[in-house]
Amino acid sequence: MVNLRDYAPFTALLIFGNIENLVLASQGAVAHVNPFILGFLSLIAVVAWLLVGTYGTKIAIKYADYIEILGGLAIIILGLQSMLEALGIL
Repeated sequence: MVNLRDYAPFTALLIFGNIENLVLASQGAVAHVNPFILGFLSLIAVVAWLLVGTYGTKIAIKYADYIEILGGLAIIILGLQSMLEALGIL
């Protein structure tokens, strides 16, 4: 059985990472990307992250604070890029 307490330090990153997935998927839809290819690639990414998260948590737990900061920064940058592209600035 999965112990959810192991994932507690990554809770914010998991939540905002999922929001970022929705933003990236909407960018793909707006760019008229083939939805089947986009869905297939998204599934591959989700499974890969599931495996990395499942097996890498025990190793990464001591670096949780740094990972959360870098992940949050990446989410902010990608969100800003998405907003700037939506406004036609980029």
